[in-house]
Amino acid sequence: QVQLVESGGGLVQAGGSRRLSCVVSGRTFSDFAMGWFRQAPGKEREFVAAVTWSFGSTHYADNVKGRFTISTDNAKNTVYLQMNSLNSEDTAVYYCAVQYNSGNYRAVDNYRNWGQGTQVTVSS
Repeated sequence: QVQLVESGGGLVQAGGSRRLSCVVSGRTFSDFAMGWFRQAPGKEREFVAAVTWSFGSTHYADNVKGRFTISTDNAKNTVYLQMNSLNSEDTAVYYCAVQYNSGNYRAVDNYRNWGQGTQVTVSS
């Protein structure tokens, strides 16, 4: 029913910028939160950013705060992740997902409807 499709990944030079998009199909933005996660080879999936529709609040992992910005465009049913000042540690597959409950927005297990992911590779 609810399907997410990520796009915008690719090869980026260190210090550069990239904007990821996540298009949501099957429902409107109203009663749930959206989150971005990433996973590098050999590592567990980790929280990157989230936006809560209840009050429009945003949340970021410590290692991306000040560099990444999460935003939405309700008319296009799309959530974005603007990434600036990229470094090699940002290399990973980035996933978008939906949080339906009121639990911890940082917890992977609280999200559903994961997209297929989009690869971001930062060159040195």
